[in-house]
Formats: sequence, structure tokens, C-alpha cells
Amino acid sequence: MKMFSQGNWTDAADTMPVHNPFDGSVVDTVPRAGATDVDAALEGAVAGAEIVRRIPAFDRAGFLRRTADLMLERSEDLARTISMEEGKPITESRVEVTRASEIIQLSAEEAKRLTGEVLPLDAAPGGAGRLGFTLCVPCGVVAAITPFNFPLHLVCHKVGPALAAGNSVVLKPASDTPLSALKLVELLLEAGAPPQGVACITGPGGKIGDALCSDQRVRKITFTGSFEVGDHICRVAGMKKVTMELGSNAPLIVMDDADLDKVADAVAITGFANAGQVCISTQRILAERKVYDDLLERTVQRADAIRTGDQLEDATKMGPMVRASDAERVSAWIDDAVAGGARLLTGGGRDGAIVQPTVLADVDPAMRISCDELFGPAVGLTPVSDIDEAIRLANDSNYGLSAAIFTQNIDRAMRFVNEVHSGNLHVNWGTQWRADLMPYGGLKDSGMGKEGPRYAVEEMTEQKMVVIH
Repeated sequence: MKMFSQGNWTDAADTMPVHNPFDGSVVDTVPRAGATDVDAALEGAVAGAEIVRRIPAFDRAGFLRRTADLMLERSEDLARTISMEEGKPITESRVEVTRASEIIQLSAEEAKRLTGEVLPLDAAPGGAGRLGFTLCVPCGVVAAITPFNFPLHLVCHKVGPALAAGNSVVLKPASDTPLSALKLVELLLEAGAPPQGVACITGPGGKIGDALCSDQRVRKITFTGSFEVGDHICRVAGMKKVTMELGSNAPLIVMDDADLDKVADAVAITGFANAGQVCISTQRILAERKVYDDLLERTVQRADAIRTGDQLEDATKMGPMVRASDAERVSAWIDDAVAGGARLLTGGGRDGAIVQPTVLADVDPAMRISCDELFGPAVGLTPVSDIDEAIRLANDSNYGLSAAIFTQNIDRAMRFVNEVHSGNLHVNWGTQWRADLMPYGGLKDSGMGKEGPRYAVEEMTEQKMVVIH
């Protein structure tokens, strides 16, 4: 596929392949953009920002709504594209397409809700006879940088609100998974979005990321990815608005009054979906000693029931990781944990990019597999004495994106909600759950700002204060 810039589909001097993680086959090729391509895209985006700004909200909502409809019409093609380039099971990819369409639909609705407020200036000293009100205006050019693990869903969480708010957007998808983003651009154009309003440039982030994020023509950056890259972006961005959706090592607390079958079911879903390549994937399980052994048994049973293999087969429940090198890293972390005293109860094997669903017991919270972001299909269980120790260990992290607790005790649940340092908190479910309309974001090194179309639109607009004397 070609990339899209300045209203045209375009090539670059070099190309790079997009591989199927399961068998290594080449799915397609895309241009390998450089700094000059970024400059051209931004030149077009500056002109595009003025075009999109002047499109009535009703019409912006219209082309976004039509895009959402087209996504559902082409859902199977989009789902297969996601699975082929990312390795996600086709059943999960179909859900991703449905959710992505919902995000664009929500963005269409938010395009009609850009309002200000009237301020009672006569309530201020000397304010009598004056009228005050605020205006909500677009930022201008939005740079959207997205990760590989949800190559359509997370793209829509950035592109949809950017256009709804009246901005132009320059999209930089992950190098491993650019095809879904390019197909979204095709649908936007078919639905009537202004060609100058969106650009999608493909290439290695290390080469073109700084050129994009440091450029003063960009007024807003929205990024999802690792803390290290997000921290670097913030340092080169200068005086820009930024939204950072970064990493996590999400803790799940299990109290002695929990329904252990429900816990094990939730861990199977929230710990191993997309081969654990989800920033809010359940990673650390902190279980009270009274139920620890029983929970181990149930968790192993659920993990052993997960069928791995070719992600394009409907029967497959967990496919490969996006890169064989990532699978090697996860295997190395598992081996390190076992060498340090953790017990390997099931899994741990690797075949190419597929790592078998892994359950580790007696994990020391200081182990890398517990204190860093694993981003792979393994969960580690650690026994705790009580709610106090569980909360202390849950908070003993630089991250704070998602956390969860299983308990039937309302006092314990409220202590968890009030005391655990996390942007998303779940009671009686795992850490991996998100409704796309809710405010989503983290604390500490997990980032700043919120996503969800309503909240992203707020992040992608600026406020003017008007006083009529």
C-alpha cells in the first residue's frame, strides 16, 4: 500500500515489508518515509487544518458517521487485515473492528457538542454591564502516533476526535501494523472527509518521530506506547499540548471472599487476550493466602484450555506475538523469574512468535516479570496476608494505568478505590476492560490526559475567553 500525504497516495524512495507474525510471510509493503516526507505531510496538514476548521460541525459529523458505516460494511476485510499484520485471533479482530466503528460514531456525535459557556461577569468587581463567554476552537495540526497492538481501534481513538474537533491530523501508525490505518484513510476519503485533512505516513518511528513531534507546525500530540518513548516525545515536543497513554504492569487483588471461578475466568480473558499485548493486561495477581493455592489450580486449568496457533482460524484463542524477538524477550523474563525462585506451573514454551499461556507462582514483587511491563502472555501470582499488603504492593510501581480487585466486602472495595494509585479501577473483574465512551488514561508513568471521544475532543481543542464591554 502507499501512504497518504498532501491529498495524494504517494510512495517513498524505499519500502518496508509488513509480515504475518505467525509464519513470517509478507502481507504487503509500505513506503519507508523520511524527514522530507514528514515535512511534506505537515505542509499539507497546515493547509488542511484551515479547511477542516471551516467545515460545519454537522458536515464533520456526517463524514465521520458515514465512515463508521463503511467500516461495518467492510468489517471482515478489516478484521483479516488486523489479524494478518498483528497476529491477533480473528475473533478478537472482529470485535476490534466493531469497537473502532463505534469510536468513529461517538466522534461524529461529539462533533456536534463543541460548546462554550456564558460567564456572569457582573459577579466580579467592576464586571457590571459586561458579557463574557468562552469559545472552543481546534488546536490546528494534530500528530497521532499509534502502537501495533490495536492497529485500528487506537488509531480511531485519535483520528476520530481530531477530525470531530475541526483539526487536521497527521497519523504515524506502528511500523509493524500500518495497513489497518491506511485502510481507515481510504474509508474516510470515500465517506467525504477532506483529503487535505488527514495524512498517514509510514516508516520507522525512530527516524521520523522526532521530525514530526518537534515541528512547531504541530500543535497537539497524542501518543500511545511505552513510557520511554513517551518521555522522549515530551522532551522534544516543546510548548505543545500532549496526551500520553503509556505502559503498565496492572495488578489484580484477590481477597479471601472472592468467587475463585470468576477470578480464574477473568484472568484467562484479561491476562491472555492478544497474547498479553495489551497495556492494561492483568500481569500481577496479589492473592490472599487463604485462597492462594485454590486460585493457582483454577488459573492453570483456564490457561491450559487456551488453544494457540494460526490467528486466522476461528478456533484459535491466542495467536503469535507481533515479533519473534518479543517472544524471545518474554521467554527470557519467564526463565529469569524461575531462576529467581518463582514456580512455573504451566506454559513457558515458545515456538517462533508464539509463547504458550504461562502461569507463575510465588513471584517476588522485585522480579522484573512483576515490576516492569511484560506485554506478553504470562501472569504471576504473589501471596499476600491482607488488604493492607495487597494495596501496598499494588502501589509499589511507577505505573498506574489499571488495577482491579475481587471481593464481596464493600469496605475493602472502597479502600481499594480510594487508595490504589491508578487511572482505571475495576471491582470484581480483571484489569483489562474499557468502554470506548469512558475517560481512559493513567497516573504516574502511565501517562497524562484522557482518551474516549468526548474527552479526547476536549484535549484537541483550545478555549478562548471573550469579554464584550
